[in-house]
Amino acid sequence: MNMTLLEPVFVGFLSFFSTVNSYAAMWRSAHASFYGEGDASGTMGGACGYGNLYSQGYGTNTAALSMAMFNNGLKCGACFEIRCVDDPQWCRPGSVIVTATNFCPPNGALPNNAGGWCNPPLHHFDLSQAVFQQIAHYGAGIVPVAYRRVPCRKSGGIRFTINGHSYFNLVLITNVGGAGDVRAVFIKGSRTGWQPMSRNGGQNWQSNTFFNGQSLSFKVVTSDGRSVVSYNVAPPNWSFGQTFTGLQFP
Repeated sequence: MNMTLLEPVFVGFLSFFSTVNSYAAMWRSAHASFYGEGDASGTMGGACGYGNLYSQGYGTNTAALSMAMFNNGLKCGACFEIRCVDDPQWCRPGSVIVTATNFCPPNGALPNNAGGWCNPPLHHFDLSQAVFQQIAHYGAGIVPVAYRRVPCRKSGGIRFTINGHSYFNLVLITNVGGAGDVRAVFIKGSRTGWQPMSRNGGQNWQSNTFFNGQSLSFKVVTSDGRSVVSYNVAPPNWSFGQTFTGLQFP
């Protein structure tokens, strides 16, 4: 069930514009490879907890981040623009924009320059095959890239999927625009005040309060300090397993 909300979005517009400008100037060096098959089925799930990336709206434009970039899951949902550089034999022109949805684990048994691509302190993107082939030829395997953070452009509102059971509310937060990577979440029942939620891996957020029979509101705070409040996004008769749509960062 989806709820359409008319309440205002509370955001810091000055923060938004300064964030966009800082993203535009910060190209950094990394490498990129790919995993899974051509249909990206091997990229489903992942350490960020998003599950089916098609149904959640991420599609094939996703990336697993190396340990140095993943930051224990804090970068889940962040968006990056990537282009292949300095390898005319394998690079294709243009760039792609991807969302961080997974973790590329280190492999201490292999050297950093021969298979240990995701070992610290390397910055590395493990892309879906479909996206990798937009910036490089399939046979390259791994290519040097330049990347930068960019604002996430998402269709529709932020989605809240309520899992768990009474006294264990596990809310998966997806389709977040703006900075994309959620750093704090607050929940409010119709009979409670605002309460902080704790991160339970990736973008799953947990509360142990009994909220059954109450309408639910959420405040989402991203890494740039901006926030969006979605009031009464879930009606009093919500049930576990449902997804509700709130407001979105502009």
